[in-house]
Parts: sequence; C-alpha cells; structure tokens
Amino acid sequence: MSIGVFFAVLCAALLHARWNALVKVSVDRLVLLTVLKIKTTIFAVASIPFISTPPVEAWPYIAASVAIHTAYFLFLTISYRFGDLSQVYPISRGAAPLLFAGIAVVVLGATLEFQASIALLLISCGIMSLVFSEKGATGQPKAIGAAPATGCFIAGYTVAEGAGARLSQDALSYILWLNAFNGTPIILIATALRRRELVPQAKRVWKMGALSAIISLAAYWIVLWASTQAPLALVAAVREASIVYALLFGVAFLKEEMDLRKVLSVFVTLSGTALLRVSRDRKADIHPFQVKGSKVRGFILAL
Repeated sequence: MSIGVFFAVLCAALLHARWNALVKVSVDRLVLLTVLKIKTTIFAVASIPFISTPPVEAWPYIAASVAIHTAYFLFLTISYRFGDLSQVYPISRGAAPLLFAGIAVVVLGATLEFQASIALLLISCGIMSLVFSEKGATGQPKAIGAAPATGCFIAGYTVAEGAGARLSQDALSYILWLNAFNGTPIILIATALRRRELVPQAKRVWKMGALSAIISLAAYWIVLWASTQAPLALVAAVREASIVYALLFGVAFLKEEMDLRKVLSVFVTLSGTALLRVSRDRKADIHPFQVKGSKVRGFILAL
C-alpha cells in the first residue's frame, strides 16, 4: 500500500466516524438520516442515465441490502439515543466481524485459522469490556442491546452488497442503483412517524444532513477507490482506525467520559478487528475460514 493510499483510507475512516458523530449530536436523528438519504437518493437517481443496469441475478441482493440498511439505520438511531459515541461505535463496528464469524462457523461449518481465532478473542474481550464498563450494562442497557444488533446489520448488508456487486460485475453501477432505492424506506418511516413535524424539523437540520450525506459518500468512495489500488485486506484494516477517531470525537467534542479502561477496550477491539482483516486469504479474497464447497466459499466475502 502506497503512502498516498494509506492516508486516503485514514481520511475515509475519519469521515465515517465524523458522520456518525453528526448523527449522535442531532436533536432528531431520524430526521437527520432522512435528509441524508434524500440527498444520496437524488445523487444516485441523477447518475442512473450514465451507468449500466445490474443483471437480474443482482436485484435480490439490492432488495436485501435495502431491507437490512433500513434496520441498520433504525437501530443506529436507538444506539446513539441512549449510548455514547465512544462506546456504541466500537461495539457495533467490532461486533460485525465477530457475528459474521459466528455465522460462518455455526451455520456454514467453517473452521478458523489460528490468527483469526486470536483476532476474534481480542474483539470479544474488547467488546465485553465496553459492555460491562461503568456506563455499560448498568448505565446504558438499551444502547448495549442496540449496538451489537447494529453490528449484526452491518455484517448483513456487507455480505449482501459484496455478493450483489460481484454478480453485477460493476461495483460502481451496483452501489448507485442500491442508493437510488436505499433511502425510500427511511423516508417513508420518517413521514409516517413525524408527519407534519417532518418538514419543519428537516429545514432545521438540512445543512447538517447535507454535510452528513457528503461525508458518508466521500468516505465510501475513498475506500472503494483505495480497494482498486491496494490489497483489500490492508484497506479494510486501516479503515478500522475509525474506531479510534470515534473515541476521540466522543471525548474531545461530545465531552464523553474517558478512562483507561475505555481506551484499552477500544484499542483491543481495534487490534482484533484489524488482525482479522489482515488474516484474510488475499488470493481468494475471502475471510480466513476454510469452508467446504465452492458455493459456500464464494459466499464468504470481506466485511
């Protein structure tokens, strides 16, 4: 990985943590996410005339991604309503590969390599330390319940997007088509729940929502570009620096509490997540799980 790509991915990690911080500080997170999705939907729809249409085989994955993304955004709002950014973000990001590994082992009959086993142990220890911290299970039980669920949905939509993008053979086209539909459920849900309050509240957070949309799209496209310039395993590992940025944002700007235990928990979670990313089979572009059957092997995609 060149130094330019390295710093570009670090920038993407910073941007991703930043838009999560914007969601956290928003007075009405559902409305902010609605404005964000309106912006990304407009951009995606405007791009349709210039891109190819995904094949029929990819559309079920688009539908699945839309459904999973909707659940992800709803649980994200719940997590940030009750929990700190510096606690919710590491748990949800760390839980995604952990949950995916569990599914691969239990459902698909995968076996873990030694390095992957160590990585998952580190992630588990880091997350459990955050869960049972002073502001964990006793102080923020709803956030602690919603954050791992958010991680589960991260794992789900990542698998669906990876499979769909591979079937479409055009990642850029696939993602734009996905974003053309991705915001519809959230917009409809916000309209039903907020009704007459939606427009006035949207006006108040319009600038923040637009900024969030730009930041989230920029973060995604940087990682997408970097994945064409360097091994995906290394890109994904550097990308997890967002966990550290979330901790810094939470403490420096949101005035969240920081103690040695939280710092160590985040560091252990980050180390385990990065180790799991790097331990992937780079040639096959799959996770470090040995799975019998070519169809199952092709399904084990990078988070």
